[in-house]
Parts: sequence; C-alpha cells; structure tokens
Amino acid sequence: MSEKIQRAILSVTDKTGLAEFARKLSAMGVELISTGGTAKLLRDSGIPVQDISDLTGFPEMLDGRVKTLHPKVHGGILHRREDPAHRAAVAEHGIQPIDMVVVNLYAFEKTASKQGVHFEELIENIDIGGPSMIRSAAKNFHDVAVVTSPADYDVIAAEMKSSKGELSSETKWRLAQKAFATTAAYDSAIASTLERVSANGNFHLQPKENFPDTLRLSFKKVSDLRYGENPHQKAAMYSDGSATGVANARQVQGKELSYNNIVDLQAAWDLAQEFDQPFCGIIKHTNPCGAATGATLAEAYQRALECDPVSAFGGVIGVNRPVDAAAAEEMAKLFLEVIAAPSFDKAALEKFSPKKNLRLVEIANSPQKWVLKNVSGGMLVQDADLHQLRDSDLKVVTKRPPTPEEKRALLFAWKVCKHVKSNAILYVRDGQTVGVGAGQMSRVDSCRLGAQKAVLPLKGTVAASDAFFPFPDGVEEIAKAGATAIIQPGGSVRDQEVIEAADRLGLAMIFTGVRHFRH
Repeated sequence: MSEKIQRAILSVTDKTGLAEFARKLSAMGVELISTGGTAKLLRDSGIPVQDISDLTGFPEMLDGRVKTLHPKVHGGILHRREDPAHRAAVAEHGIQPIDMVVVNLYAFEKTASKQGVHFEELIENIDIGGPSMIRSAAKNFHDVAVVTSPADYDVIAAEMKSSKGELSSETKWRLAQKAFATTAAYDSAIASTLERVSANGNFHLQPKENFPDTLRLSFKKVSDLRYGENPHQKAAMYSDGSATGVANARQVQGKELSYNNIVDLQAAWDLAQEFDQPFCGIIKHTNPCGAATGATLAEAYQRALECDPVSAFGGVIGVNRPVDAAAAEEMAKLFLEVIAAPSFDKAALEKFSPKKNLRLVEIANSPQKWVLKNVSGGMLVQDADLHQLRDSDLKVVTKRPPTPEEKRALLFAWKVCKHVKSNAILYVRDGQTVGVGAGQMSRVDSCRLGAQKAVLPLKGTVAASDAFFPFPDGVEEIAKAGATAIIQPGGSVRDQEVIEAADRLGLAMIFTGVRHFRH
C-alpha cells in the first residue's frame, strides 16, 4: 500500500526545473536532503534543505567522491517498510526512511565528447554515488520513488498533490523501470568510451579504429509510428539522445511522419549533404528521381524536377540551404510528402501553410558513423560510406581525356550515383541528373533503364556507374544513349575490353578505384 512521501534526497547534475519541483515538494511537507551544489541552489532559492553531512554525520570528502555512500542513506532507501526485522534494524541504528530519490548523473557522455578531453577529467566524471542511489531506490520501488529525469517533475508533483502526497504503485514501477534503463545506458556509455582509451600509459582517448568486441547500443524511444513499411507491421523511432540527425529533427509543419517517410528522409538528407553549392534532391523509395545544383535553391529544385516530374509526385525532398520564399513557391506547386532542410524562413512557411499535410522538417546535420543492419541471430556493422574523391584518385584510362565540362559533370554524377541503389547507372549533364537506372539485377539493364527513364535529351550527357562494368555491353548501351564520358571504379577482369570499347566509341573514361554499392 502506498504511503505519503515524507523525506526526499535530491542530488542532480542537470538542475533544470529542480528549484520549482523542490518548492512543490516542500509545500507538501516533504523534508528535503541534498548535497553540494544542489543544496546551495535550493538554499539560494529560499527552500528549506538539510545537508547530507548532517544526515550521515560525516562531511563530504575526497573531493566529493564520497557524499552519499553511507548506511544512513542506503539503509534509509533500501529497508523494506513491511518487514519488521528491517524496521527494527533501522530504528536501532537511527536510520530515517527516505521515500524519494531525485538524482541525475554526472555528464559523462558530454565530457567524453569534448575535443582533447584528458583521461583524468573523464574518470572524475564517472558517477558512483548517483547510480548507487538510483539502483537502491529502483530495487525498493514498492516503498521509494526514484526520479531520474526533469521531464517527470511536473507529473509527479501533480499526482502527489491530488493524492495527499502519495504516488501510486504503478507510477513508482514506471519510474523504477526508467531508472534501471538510465543506469544501464550510463554504464554502457562508460564501457564503450573506455574501450577507446589507449593502453600505452598515456591514457588518451583515441578514435576507435576497430569495431568493439561488444557492441553496446542505447537509444530512447522518440515515438511510436502508425505502422512500419506496411500497415501490418508495427514500428517506432528511437534517438541516440543528441540534438542532431534525422531522429532528432524538428517538424515544423504537417501530419505525422511515417516509417517510409523517415527512411526516404534519411536518403534525401544524406544526398543533400554531398554538395556545397545550392542543391536539391528528390527521393522516391530511397532512390533519387531527380538531383541538381543551381545558382539558387529554387533553380536547383526546378532542375531536379525536370529529370523525372512523374516520379517526383509524392516524393521526399532534401536540400542543403534554408528554404526561402522563391523555393517554397515552386515546391508548393507539386504534391510532396516531406521537405527536409536546415531551416525554413518565415516567408517560406507562409507559402507552405495552405498545404496542411506537407511535412516540413528542420535537421541539424550529423553524419552517420556506422550503418547497422539486422540479420537473423545478430547484426552487421560497417562504416558509413563517407568517401570523397580527390583529384589524385582519378585515372583517365581512355585515349581521349574528358573535357573540363565533362569532368565537372562526371564528378557531380559520381556524388549522386553513390546514393542510387545498386546496380546503379546515372546519366547527367553539368549539375543535373537526366536519367536514373537503379536497383537492376544486371548492370546493362540499369544502363538501358536509365536511358528509358530520361525525359530530357541524353545527347551530350555523361554517365556514372557505382561498380565496374563486367562486360563492354554496358559501355555500348551508354554510348548508344548519347553519353560521351563515363566515370566508374574499374577493377573488372575485363577492364581492358571495356576500355577498348570506350576508345572505339570515342568515349572518355575515368576510373576512381572506389566502389559505391548501396544495397
């Protein structure tokens, strides 16, 4: 049976909303006990508080390493109120019950993310007393409420006010579950970080060159989604807790994002980040059906749309510039599912406002480090494909080198082709896709499909291939379509036959030495 909360210990790193919460607890007659900076905050806010050292009879010591690790703290938290032997033991030793623990932990992950952080600083930001109190309170959840997040303060205070200072068993259990998840994630972050500490005696945090022996993943649920890829599949989205990336984007307009929207959104955003000049990519089922640069964002969108205006209907757009009124006016003419951008200015939002269902999403960029894929019984992990070509990577293998105009178009094509599902063939003119051949089982079929999909003239375009040509037939199809130059990785046992075909057809060809499969 739940009892009124009479005594609470508060010790937090994140002091957001704490003074207001503590004031509400005090007004309900809860005796407050606190440590160090937290006690000072409460006292400066005019809230009565007892120092932890007055409770334990020991000063905070060892530079704050020992404050709450004491029987009068953990005995007060852990003793079972319904157990006569427990009650007798705490009474014999003068231990007072503690009915609520309000604790959040040292900012270890924030410290670990600092550039050039020293090992000693990292170690000192490993919380000991906080996790111990959280686990003690969560273990004894029948009698003790454990509060680890400022987001719960208002809900808890409201329930206590309406229940004469009590919290329900259901609330205490929910808080305990959250508490165990908090300490698990905290320990996981520490273990994963310390794996990156070199063992050469210098104890400097190093980039992890190899994948960890144990892969620890910790994500918090952002939201349940209506369904997954199909209506009979359930789905949810989780966040790594940062303020960046697609999972932490800010939706400023439109209805709820679907699972498929989010998958396409990631594809659109990744593509947009490849370019420095104003760029727009239009994604349909994770493949670009149009991509282009322009002098302005509006021009980039118009050029991207020209590639395949039919497929663009219901697409997802990714841009690398704030959306202004001119771009918004053009985009608003077409039915689109989502537009992802760094931001939308006020005039753009006004242009979009009549399209109530159109989702507008602002994203702070966060390049993916790893790509994870489930397999039965385990998981595949790889580095994200962030490779950028350098001039030194380019090898002209044909008798005719590409012209400067062809070279610019080839480099644009290479960046976009990387984001097309394999087998991928892309037809491009300078800064604009013309035909996209995606996801075919044979490369020559992708060559044909890309040409068939083109609504703009193919004559004078260039082509990109995400992997080598196994036979000359693909090069022959590209030449037949009207392209004049090709960029591809090379590496086939028939490279010489492919090069000879290009020479015979008057094509320029560049090898990159890098493959961009995308499955």
